[in-house]
Amino acid sequence: MHIEFLLEEASDEILLTTIIPKIVGSDITLRFHDFRGKQNLIQKLPIRLKGYKNLLQSNPNWKIVVLVDRDNEDCKVLKQKIEAIINDAGLTTHSISQNFQVLNRIAIEELEAWFFGDVEAIRSAYPKVSENLTRNRNYRNPDEIKGGTCEALERVLASKGYYAKGYMPKTEVARNISQFLNIDLNTSQSFQVFRDGIKLLIN
Repeated sequence: MHIEFLLEEASDEILLTTIIPKIVGSDITLRFHDFRGKQNLIQKLPIRLKGYKNLLQSNPNWKIVVLVDRDNEDCKVLKQKIEAIINDAGLTTHSISQNFQVLNRIAIEELEAWFFGDVEAIRSAYPKVSENLTRNRNYRNPDEIKGGTCEALERVLASKGYYAKGYMPKTEVARNISQFLNIDLNTSQSFQVFRDGIKLLIN
């Protein structure tokens, strides 16, 4: 089986390159496409998916994953928008068929929420971060962190002397933390939904 991933940015690719083999094993081939921004991905998605249609019909073992951040958008509206683009391209999602071709998933509110879902992974990469981070009500629920999870992670790291000048290199941070993520114990619900969707996609 082969999976094509359509992603917002390079840090997404770095994260998924590390964790997807933990979910699907090593026998599945993967290819990642960074669209350099959410709006660019959504704008180009109709043409890209229509281009995939014949390829997927002739290669039933090929699958596609579309992953975007919710940011400040309504999750249901965003999901329905992408779902409509997929359906208009003549491809199927889980809402239409059990044997679906495209997995449509949203990280709430940003992919960094998945890091907050595994504080031990953050601490393994950045040991000065407190083990009691999850006791802070601001970080207790990874998917409900206010003001942006990327900004929240930047504040947490800067408070411990990491990237203290105010610039957090997202790709470097993704590389450092992702290698330690435990896919089975992550407390982010959006990560759990993504992980379980990948398992459904390949079965």
